[in-house]
Amino acid sequence: MNLVSDNVQTNIVLDLIEPSLIDLGYEVVRVRLFGDDRVVLQVMIDKADLTEVTVEDCKLVSSTISTLLDVEDPISTSYELEVSSPGLDRPLTRTKHFQSYIGSNARLELKTALDGRRRFKGRLLGIEENNIKIMVSVDSKDVEVFLPFETIDSANILISDELFTSVRREQGN
Repeated sequence: MNLVSDNVQTNIVLDLIEPSLIDLGYEVVRVRLFGDDRVVLQVMIDKADLTEVTVEDCKLVSSTISTLLDVEDPISTSYELEVSSPGLDRPLTRTKHFQSYIGSNARLELKTALDGRRRFKGRLLGIEENNIKIMVSVDSKDVEVFLPFETIDSANILISDELFTSVRREQGN
């Protein structure tokens, strides 16, 4: 299960580009198509070996995607291709992302309300039977909540001082 693509058109794009990007050592984190006057196809990538995505990586992936999409032409309107890394506030789009970021703070939004709430902010605790377990604050008390993966509309890591410091330390700054 994943949140990589959110509609039929981006599913087609994902199916076209993902095998080639996997062969090049990349993972597709997210594919989005948005905009009315200026349509943008946004492809977010990560390296399979989890090293930092560089501008050169984005150029290579952009060139590869452009070639693939020029041949198949799955998008009927003109668009701009934007290739980027997930960034510090990365989206969590696959169950393995939630697993990798256990202990991190995240913001999740559901497709429909669960117990009157669509938005949850808290610390990721794990995955149990396709449910994302998160510790949230309710009435000043920490409560474990189980959110079925298929009900999640979007999820992102929350940038914190600890996360920022940890990334800077990894980069040697």
